[in-house]
Amino acid sequence: MATSADLHRRRGAAVARGVSSTISSYVGTASGAVMTDVDGREWIDFSSGIAVTNVGNAAPKVVEAVRAQVERFTHTCFMIAPYESYVAVCEQLAALTPGDFEKRSALFNSGAEAVENAVKIARHATGRQAVVVFDHAYHGRTNLTLAMTAKVMPYKQGFGPFAGEIYRMPMSYPLRDGRGGADAATYAIGLIEKHVGAGNVAAVLIEPIQGEGGFVVPAPGFLPALAQWTKQAGALFIADEIQTGFCRTGAWFASEDEGVVPDLITTAKGIAGGLPLAAVTGRAEIMDAVHPGGLGGTYGGNPIACAAALATIETMRELDLAAAARRIAEIAMPRLQALAAKHPQIGEVRGRGAMLALELVVPGESGPNGPAPDPETTAAVAKAAHESGLLLLTCGTYGNVIRLLPPLVISDTELDRGLTLLERAFEPS
Repeated sequence: MATSADLHRRRGAAVARGVSSTISSYVGTASGAVMTDVDGREWIDFSSGIAVTNVGNAAPKVVEAVRAQVERFTHTCFMIAPYESYVAVCEQLAALTPGDFEKRSALFNSGAEAVENAVKIARHATGRQAVVVFDHAYHGRTNLTLAMTAKVMPYKQGFGPFAGEIYRMPMSYPLRDGRGGADAATYAIGLIEKHVGAGNVAAVLIEPIQGEGGFVVPAPGFLPALAQWTKQAGALFIADEIQTGFCRTGAWFASEDEGVVPDLITTAKGIAGGLPLAAVTGRAEIMDAVHPGGLGGTYGGNPIACAAALATIETMRELDLAAAARRIAEIAMPRLQALAAKHPQIGEVRGRGAMLALELVVPGESGPNGPAPDPETTAAVAKAAHESGLLLLTCGTYGNVIRLLPPLVISDTELDRGLTLLERAFEPS
């Protein structure tokens, strides 16, 4: 069997330089919350493939469902010859997403594709063009979603020009703006009305908890105030739940925490246990405003991915993975807060459920946007964790946030081991 070193040499001759990886080890097998590389080294997985394997890697029901579907048929294209599993996934999304109104869904391949189609639907349904997004947002890597994504490097650098009619507003970021949720919303709304005009807004699109932007949890009241204003303005409120959805934050969807009911919701990542699937779900009258043939794609709602999604949702229900996410927080948060008390460069511990973060700052230093970020220490801690066998990710506009995304099926023993490795990564070598 090839070693990681062998594979890395082959990669250099075959894979484009623009595709990067967090670690240089190559995975051989993975199960639950543990990965084993081709050299036989084990890793505790605190990344879940960026919040994808919420039910764990190679979840038994997912494996069984995929195997059975492959034996029946692999592809027909739902737009050509439809099949039951596509319909069944849409039925499940109607039942699970916030709101007791009639809903419709359309299935796609990736989160970026879902966001892009949500914008198409919003513009078609409202007859308006302007889309409001927020500082630190991440919505994807297509041309339209790059316009909505905030961070320049590495995502946007050199790839413009980007799509127009996208307007960025300040996000509620308690560590850095010092505002309560209502005040932050009032400020953002005032800018929308001044620079865009309420009557021009097709949609306000936001992550209930930001992902790549730093796991930023808006202050209480921010999301409900934005949703209320959006309704009054005749626009649509779109929740990007691609990273927060499917039990990750301790509820099926993060919008539920403050009772926010989006008009449209985008999902992907955790929906299908590792297979590529995404969706836009929303009010029936909005989704059905688009003419037949206006939505779709060759692979969207592929039957194998749909089979995986149905098994993933069944697993989440049977194991009550929303409760499992809350338990992860109950175990991890006290450990992380104790770590912050010991290391002053941890400026904030935040998150919800199994979507947790440490923001690292330079103690005693501040800048125009609050505490001075410390990306160097962040990178050093991540490197030390990787060297010890803990796979975790960094994020944030300033590159100074360590994010924890363990699979929701992680055992208490594995979680304890991972947290111990994280604690050790903060110690001088």
